[in-house]
Amino acid sequence: MNQPLKKILSSSLLAFFMITAISSCKNEVKNESQTAGEQIEENVAEDLFFKLSLAQWSLNKPIFEGKMDPLDFAEKASEMGFEGIEYVSGLYNPWLEKAGNSPEAFQNLLDTLKNRSERYNVENVLIMVDGEGDLATPNDMARNQAVENHKKWVDAAEFLGAGAIRVNLFGSEKPEEWKTASIDGLKKLSEYAAGKNVNVVVENHGGLSSNAALLVEVIQGVNMENCGTLPDFGNFCLKREGGAQWEATCLEDYPKYQGVEEMMPYAKAVSAKSYEFNENGQETSIDYNRMLQIIKDSGYTGYIGVEFEGQNISAEEGILATKQLLTEEGKQLN
Repeated sequence: MNQPLKKILSSSLLAFFMITAISSCKNEVKNESQTAGEQIEENVAEDLFFKLSLAQWSLNKPIFEGKMDPLDFAEKASEMGFEGIEYVSGLYNPWLEKAGNSPEAFQNLLDTLKNRSERYNVENVLIMVDGEGDLATPNDMARNQAVENHKKWVDAAEFLGAGAIRVNLFGSEKPEEWKTASIDGLKKLSEYAAGKNVNVVVENHGGLSSNAALLVEVIQGVNMENCGTLPDFGNFCLKREGGAQWEATCLEDYPKYQGVEEMMPYAKAVSAKSYEFNENGQETSIDYNRMLQIIKDSGYTGYIGVEFEGQNISAEEGILATKQLLTEEGKQLN
């Protein structure tokens, strides 16, 4: 080997080892940085007595406006730093209708949602089920059909690894009649769900279901381990103008802090509703510190779902503001 070639090879080898050493140092620094970042995230999680999930309803506006594909929910939640996600069945209706509303289309949807949740490392917490019939109607045939309609969502929750489905108790406006029908409908559905290791939870969601004391009587009447409540910080309107179910001015409210406290012993999920925020980042109509104290005192340590419904800021801004408020107030209670 000639001398010039030896010099070239020597120089090349020296450069290679120097680059390797520098690259190794960079990787060590990067790994140390990543470890530190992961440690910070773990410390933040350890500071909270609960876990954070994102309710898909928070994104209903961009989804309905066509600005967001509901199939991208897991990715969006992951980007915003959530551990879990809560689906809304109705947001997938247009997708299913376009696919023919067949059993195959439904399974394709579930396959996609499961794959996305695994890819973005978020836990499927629950499915909020709407539009499948009234579980509290006094009409026996209609109520039984509603139970049947809900069963596919129990199966869906089992497939996704979600712990629960949220149902509504719409039906009679007569308290005793409503209570009797609710117990019957819930018990039949909960018996089916028990065989799938899925919980059936009821949210205070308007009408008599927003009467927390009466709802608790229903849960006690069902008397099954997998049947419980989903306390929502809002949604305590008992009666609206003109008898409307939604939108119209509320004429009568159930005391919200009392309601959440009454529902918490049976809670298997919690919904942190938010609307507007002041300059200090506080929700203007709900005392989050007081709500979280009630939740902590109950011994609950599961997911609290962010459900933003405000009008004056974007969905993403509202979600992040709610998440920050929960995190800050939650830390103070530890």
